[in-house]
Amino acid sequence: MKELPRITLEQAADLVHDSATLMVGGFGMTGHPVHLVHALAETSTGNLTYIGNNAGEPNLGGGRLLNHGQISKAIASFFTSNPDAVKAAQSGSIEVELLPQGSLVEAIRAGGAGIGGFYTPTAVGTDLGQGRETKVIDGQTYAFVPALRADVAFIHAWKADAAGNLMYRMTERNFNKAMATAADIVIAEAEEIVPVGAIDPEHVHTPGNYVDYLVEVSTSLEDLGSSGSVDPGAGAIRMRIAERALQELKPGEVVNLGIGIPTLISNLLTPALGVTLHSESGMLGVGPSPQEGGALDYPVNAGKVPVTELPGSSYFDSADAFAMIRGGHVEVAVMGGLEVDESASLANWAAPGRPLLGVGGAMDLAQGAKRLIVTMTHCRKDGSPKIVPKCALPLTALEAVNTLITELAVFKFVDGDLTLTEIMPGSSLEEIHTQTSASFTEAL
Repeated sequence: MKELPRITLEQAADLVHDSATLMVGGFGMTGHPVHLVHALAETSTGNLTYIGNNAGEPNLGGGRLLNHGQISKAIASFFTSNPDAVKAAQSGSIEVELLPQGSLVEAIRAGGAGIGGFYTPTAVGTDLGQGRETKVIDGQTYAFVPALRADVAFIHAWKADAAGNLMYRMTERNFNKAMATAADIVIAEAEEIVPVGAIDPEHVHTPGNYVDYLVEVSTSLEDLGSSGSVDPGAGAIRMRIAERALQELKPGEVVNLGIGIPTLISNLLTPALGVTLHSESGMLGVGPSPQEGGALDYPVNAGKVPVTELPGSSYFDSADAFAMIRGGHVEVAVMGGLEVDESASLANWAAPGRPLLGVGGAMDLAQGAKRLIVTMTHCRKDGSPKIVPKCALPLTALEAVNTLITELAVFKFVDGDLTLTEIMPGSSLEEIHTQTSASFTEAL
């Protein structure tokens, strides 16, 4: 079997030319080919179009390319994890294109599969769906998303053999698997390169015919940025909301937890509840946070926070993660919120006065899950209500919320009406009326 060239990081960087389109794998810094990206940051190559789930972290990974002025355009789902990317977008020093996370990875998968694009219900009726070609299929409106390809893809693998067959570790599959198929030149950095035949064929995640070059690297804790250690925890109010949301989950359900308050639920689950947690980072069977350690030792959840795995867990890439969501294989999504209105519409990805730069998987989940539970504080920091007659912030999804839980109250949408069903301990009906601008009925 043909063996691939093993090259240095410097030789890999030289394969990227000015004005190239570059795909960079990773979910946060997990599975991010940080060594390849940092080698490219040492060159004068510039005017790059950067495609990735996010733009690294400050001066780390894609963030270093950004700080060196080498990126002219970035296509991603979540820029807000890197304040430098937000500043660059606001100043106009880079052009940005924001795509929902599931649409982004599916566009990459389509590009690698020779498909021109696809129709999706995600983002229809929102700012990110504006201007797209639409088609009604079986009574539902879908928006067209064109495929994405690149000149070069940088990807990260746990193990490679000399023929280029790749194995990924836990949630490090993420965008790497799809990107390996969608570029003219694919360069894989791997923690270990073994002889041909040392990887069992049944354990190959990316076949070698997709890969052109190999580089051996060693990832350190510092390379993982904010995923390098466990999350310090949450405040009492947020935990109280998470505890109440847990009561909405039923045995046998597959449940996705969004970032923020929802991720706290994983620390409250017990095997006796019979709930299986799904993460768009590429994991089914998410367990509680570890007592110590980081992403060198554990998988990460949607918030890029290290988590444990439960018996029966499985790993997959981001394309499969979102196929599960869009395909109706996730019963419940628990998400954070910035606003919910009387028509059950949700806004949760663009804060007041901030640029539209971080949607992640929210739109895919709000559209694809069979039941949507929103968890949020009842009011903003300035005391203004978040439960409003009509959302003023950019929408995540239209008429999608089933249950809304705050520290003051539990609301459900009953026959389309916002209905107060429970007063949380320490709250009162008068307080709820005072701090809610939306109209609602009562069924306590």
